[in-house]
Amino acid sequence: MTFELPKLPYATNALEPVVDTETMELHHGKHHAAYVTNLNKALESHPTFSALKIEELLSKLGEVPEAVRGAVRNNGGGHANHSMFWEIMTPNKSTKPSSEVAAAIDASFGSMDEFKAKFNDAGLKQFGSGWVFVTKNSKSGNLEISSRPNQDTPLMEGVSPIMGNDVWEHAYYVKHRNRRADYLAAWWEVVNWDAVSARFALN
Repeated sequence: MTFELPKLPYATNALEPVVDTETMELHHGKHHAAYVTNLNKALESHPTFSALKIEELLSKLGEVPEAVRGAVRNNGGGHANHSMFWEIMTPNKSTKPSSEVAAAIDASFGSMDEFKAKFNDAGLKQFGSGWVFVTKNSKSGNLEISSRPNQDTPLMEGVSPIMGNDVWEHAYYVKHRNRRADYLAAWWEVVNWDAVSARFALN
């Protein structure tokens, strides 16, 4: 099996003005495509691993041959992270968190405003390239915010993220330049809460 670049669920200009068309074309068509190409190349001689779903592959990263483990970590993480990323954004401004997600946010952070503030703060403080994620604690049921460098993902610990935002410069630099905080604040306008709620229900 070879991994494939997923199609965007909307046009490349659909998230304007929050995510500009040029960024979307480069981000999906160049960056994500390169992760997929390089992941497939790394696993050409390892059919046992290339046959796995990306989530399972990343959860078994320690079993991947050392010679290609770094490439699988970087490119497999990039593929998984971006596949989620496109899914949890939408031009539809009317989506809302499910009652379960809203309750979990209130229980974990006090309010939606506090949740957004802590999420944005984690994204802003991630040094260099990386991601900020939301996961559900399997024991307490609480939501937790964490950041990861590069293309690392909670999937590498066997945890499926509910949502996440890309804070690599390629995600925002065309429009926002070095103003990561502006990008993080604006991004909430395109969050697909229906998709986030569906991911929450699966965890």
